[in-house]
Amino acid sequence: MKPIILGLTGSIAMGKSTIGAMLGNMGIPVHDADACVHRLLEADSLARPDIAVAFPYYEFPELYVKKTHHIDRAKLGRLVFASDEMRERLEDILHPLVQQDQQEFIAKNAALGRSIVALDIPLLFEIGLEKYVDYTLVVSAPFAIQCQRALERPNMDESKLEAILTRQMPDTEKCKRADYVIKTGLGRGHSMKLLKEALLDIRIKSGLIPDPEAEEEGEEREMEGIL
Repeated sequence: MKPIILGLTGSIAMGKSTIGAMLGNMGIPVHDADACVHRLLEADSLARPDIAVAFPYYEFPELYVKKTHHIDRAKLGRLVFASDEMRERLEDILHPLVQQDQQEFIAKNAALGRSIVALDIPLLFEIGLEKYVDYTLVVSAPFAIQCQRALERPNMDESKLEAILTRQMPDTEKCKRADYVIKTGLGRGHSMKLLKEALLDIRIKSGLIPDPEAEEEGEEREMEGIL
């Protein structure tokens, strides 16, 4: 039986990793698209031959560590961040392989009898992957908190953050499209409460557990018939 698939997303520094960790601690397996991309940039990955063709050493020697020819992720990131053409060239290689890995993750957990799994996809709405999941969870926080968190990251400054936000769908639009919004600006306890409420609702809607309100109404009707 195919598990319920949650699409977990959110803009930069919204707390998505924290919510993903909460899901994992609650027994819901989470596939991390960013972690998958990191694996695909390793020297022995399925993507490496195509990356070597798309970004050949003779044209982009700065992308490769001289002794090992491993890819320098930071330099590759700067290259694709500065050029839409380079970014699309890399995405054309990586996105199909990430989606293949996601499908294998779902199949593996279906075989294990998991009822719910989550796919952590930063660009879920931007690349139209919401149609492949059953429910979407958007992680959100006030703009001031988002900026504070982001600027505390290494190698981040205001201009880089602005450029990243320009490429991402606005948080307000993501929240409008979401089935559930998990806010992270009021502390972990509040976020956990919202997440548990969302999961309870999803389990009821999906038929994984009975609706307690419906059962209560049924019991009331039975009592009315007796009385």
